[in-house]
Order: sequence, then structure tokens, then C-alpha cells
Amino acid sequence: MTSCKNQDKTIVIEVFETSEAGNKLNRITDFKKADEKVVLKLNPEKTFQTITGFGGAFTESSAYLLNNLSKENRKKIIDAYFSESGAHYSLTRTHMNSCDFSLKNYSYTPIEGDKNLDHFTIEEDKNDLIPFIKDALAASTDGFKIFASPWTAAPWMKDNNSWVGGKLRPEYYDTWALFFSKYADAYKSEGIDIWGFTVENEPLGNGNNWESMHFTPEEMTNFVVNHLGPKLEAEGKADLKILGYDQNREHLKEWVDSQYKNEETSKYFDGTAIHWYASTFHYFPEALQYAHHKAPDKFLIQSEACVDAQVPVWKEDSWYWKKEATDWGWTWAPEEDKYLHPKYAPVNRYARDIIGCLNNWVDGWVDWNMVLNRQGGPNWFKNWCVAPVIVDEDADEIYFTPLYYVMAHFSKYIRPGATIIDLENSDDNVMATAAHNPDGSIALVLFNHLESPKSIRLNLDGRTANFSIDGKAIQTILIDGNKTNN
Repeated sequence: MTSCKNQDKTIVIEVFETSEAGNKLNRITDFKKADEKVVLKLNPEKTFQTITGFGGAFTESSAYLLNNLSKENRKKIIDAYFSESGAHYSLTRTHMNSCDFSLKNYSYTPIEGDKNLDHFTIEEDKNDLIPFIKDALAASTDGFKIFASPWTAAPWMKDNNSWVGGKLRPEYYDTWALFFSKYADAYKSEGIDIWGFTVENEPLGNGNNWESMHFTPEEMTNFVVNHLGPKLEAEGKADLKILGYDQNREHLKEWVDSQYKNEETSKYFDGTAIHWYASTFHYFPEALQYAHHKAPDKFLIQSEACVDAQVPVWKEDSWYWKKEATDWGWTWAPEEDKYLHPKYAPVNRYARDIIGCLNNWVDGWVDWNMVLNRQGGPNWFKNWCVAPVIVDEDADEIYFTPLYYVMAHFSKYIRPGATIIDLENSDDNVMATAAHNPDGSIALVLFNHLESPKSIRLNLDGRTANFSIDGKAIQTILIDGNKTNN
């Protein structure tokens, strides 16, 4: 522990830093001198949302890669994500049926016209996804929540008979609701409890590129209120969470307006899921605020994010701190939206968005693939992306990118059940958020995107601490609520 002394009472703190200079969640006890001082005041009596968790997604691509590594490296990655000594992930996602980060198109309902799903099977998941999840559960000291998302129903249930695009045919609404229930039962039989679902990944579509199935806000609300919610309730699964929407924040208002139109429509929705791809630079605080105030007692979970349309850079930490990465919008966004898609450092994208989300009522933040290879796959559509951990499966090598450590700054130190607390910040150039953990500790996360270090003076209940944050760095400051030095 570091005691930052002052003439008054002092706060006992531990400081962990990841920086362009080379720190990777290192504990810092010697602080650089800085001319500029930032004053932070914590007000723990003023509270906001309760945290559900942080984590990433179990995909077939990640699971396949882990199966192709040595047992030692497979275990190293799983422990790094899920053990208490690692990032200690607490909220995760997986896909139902195939997605773009699968090796091929597949469905758990392969028999056309099987309305009662007598031939439902998760056999496709038993060699990769299920062992990955079970090994992660074994590595975790206190478990984690899993929610599952479908990209599409089998083509035979859709009006275009295709994996891509189209809509669920109305005569299969009850069949599709049964699908969710069957999935929860099948995974439970494998020893895996599902916490909840999103109704549909990206219901607005993905440009008709890979697995998708379209809903309007009203169609999704109808499906949940009249089919999915009642089916889960009738089968004794009312405790399974249902999260609506599951796409970009730019359209969030129209979806929450539909979900939470009245008491009847709100009944079965437990919350809303969002993605960041409308911009990985702006985090849409107004939309997040609107969604919270529309339904203040519901979950608001960031369910997917990644540096997309980008092949990972191998073992070059500096790239992740530079303004070199682009996203899909750099090339394809309409001219009026180009400003939402600038070149921007991958570390900055993650740190800025997570802190921005936490300061605007988001209670969970889930990354996309946990593991990808040097190409940014495997991916049947060749939709290459970056993950926090990159592997060379042929050489049995692992690269923990700086993004892994950024995620850990939140997931390791802000635990489920923590409450976001008020924070006064004198400097807009240093982003900051703070949470009061169930064990009484307070985790304060700072991000300094500037080149120069900043001196920090922290105030809490009449106690103080003085330290600094390096330029281009993210810090977690852990405050033991039970310790004070005089």
C-alpha cells in the first residue's frame, strides 16, 4: 500500500498503471513530477448505477484457436481472463447458432419444418465453445454471468430463406421463442447456467454481409411481449434476463421508446443492450442518459465492441497507442457521418468509451472476441477484427495487447454489485470514474490521453492523497475503505 502523506489525514492507496511507456497494469509507487495539477473529489454518498460486470465474448473463433494451442498456453489465456489474479471477467456473451466469428454457417435447428424443435441440438458447440466456457468457469473464483445472442434463425424460418437478412416468418414466432428455452436447457445439461439473452444481434442488419435477421422496434417488442416473455415464464424460466435492441447507440431512443412504451410493453424487458460501432470515438452520452431515464430500473449493457475492419498488429505495443487504427466507417460511413469515424488509437477507444459509459448509467461493458489470430480471424466472411489477445496458432505464441490490460483496469477492480459514485474533476483532459465495491474498497480509474504527465490531488471525506499519472496512461487507484493514516 502507498500512503500519500499530507498535513491532514491521508488516504491509503494502491496505484496500477498501463502506459505507452511500457507499464502493463504495474503497481506504481514512484510518481513523476508534473506541473499541471488535477483535483479530484470523491463523493461516495451520491450514488448512481449498480455494476453488473465487465468481460468479453465466447465465440467459436476464439474457442477454435484455444483448441489449437498447447495446453499450457490455452490455460494461460483462460486464467488471464477469468482468474482472480488475472482480469477476473464477470460478465460474458456468447452466440446462439453461428455468427461471423464462426468457421461456417450452422444452426441448432437443422431440420426444415421442425416447428416443435424435436431435433434441436447444440452438438456443434461441444468441441469448442462449451469446453471454453467450462474451463473459464473452473478458472473463476466466483463465476460470471453469461448472456446469449442469436445472429439469425435457421433460413427455413425466415421470409428470404437465407442466413443473411430477411425477417422471421410470423408462423415461426412461437418456434423461435421455444428456441431460447431449449438453448437454456441444453446448456444447463452441460453444467452451464445462462443468465439471459439479447433478442437479436443487430436487428437493423449489418449491410447484408453475414448472419443477420431484421426486426423493427415494434416487431421486437411484439415478439418479446407476446411470445418470448410468456414462453420463458410458462416454462419456469422467468428469471432469465431479456435485453432488447443490441445495436448501435445512434438509434437507441426509438428502441427504448418502443420497449418501455407502457407497463405492458416493459413487463418482459429486463434491459437494453448496445454496441459502439456508430462511432468508436464519440460515446453518445445523451442517448445513454435518455435510455436510463426512460427505464431507470432496467439494465443498460454495452454488449459488443472491438477495433473492427482492422488486421491486428503483432507484438508492437506502440501501435495500440497511436492514431493509426480505423474502423468500418472510415471507408463506408456517409459523408455527414465521417466525423464519427476518425483515425483513433485503439487504447483510447476502449478507455474513453468505458469511462464515458460508466459516467452515463451503463452498468456492464462486454468486449467482443477474447482471442483472435494474426489475421484477425478465423472468420468465415473474412471480417477481420482485433482482440485483446492475439495468437499465432501455428507457432503456439501468444500476444497480450495493451487492450487486454485496459480491460483489466475495470474488470479486475470494479466488481459486480459495485456502485458508481459521484466524482468532481477539475480537468476535462483526464477522464475519470469511480466505484464503491461491495467489499468497501473504492476503485478510481483515470485516463490521460495527453503526452505529458499530470499531478493528481485526491480528496475523500476530508482525507487526501497526492500522486501523478503518466502521459498516455490509464490508472486504477484502489482505496481501502477501512484504512486511514494520520
